[in-house]
Amino acid sequence: MPYHRRLFRSAASSRRTSRRWSGAVLGLGAALLALLLVTIGLPANLLGSAPREQAWSAAAETVRVVDGETLRLGDRTLRLAGLITPERGQTCSTEVGVGFDCGAAAAQALSRLVQGRDMECRVQGRDHFGRALALCEAGDRDVNLAMAATGWALAGPEAVPEIRLAEGAARAAARGLWSYPAGAPAAWRVRH
Repeated sequence: MPYHRRLFRSAASSRRTSRRWSGAVLGLGAALLALLLVTIGLPANLLGSAPREQAWSAAAETVRVVDGETLRLGDRTLRLAGLITPERGQTCSTEVGVGFDCGAAAAQALSRLVQGRDMECRVQGRDHFGRALALCEAGDRDVNLAMAATGWALAGPEAVPEIRLAEGAARAAARGLWSYPAGAPAAWRVRH
């Protein structure tokens, strides 16, 4: 009578095999879900990204000026869309050659525009730092337009035509930055 060797699998071996299969099935399921999301399009607010356009508002007492183009509305930070202002510490020259911080002067101009007024802003995307870009009104005044019209901001590349016209009028009338012989600081103008 021939001897037949019987092989038995242990219970531990059987569990290892089932774990391998369950890991593979789970990985395949995740890959299929990812492919499905890419195929049908990802939701706009996936991972906390904001919708393209939003309305933000803030009571006057919660509005803070960060610099000439940046505001905090409560716990949210936004940048005024279409504007470029000197940074704090940027030096401009007066008629007698005395330098002054024109970035701080731009921030003061923005403070005067928004002081004591409730804010309404339309967020229209984000800048490269992740800050919201917005067109804002303080009371009934268009803040973005007023900053360019008073001469404390230049029109950025994405500025609406009205802001470009307001900047041109401020230059012609020598308002704000343009009221000084050198206008905006030369090093700053070259960058922008």
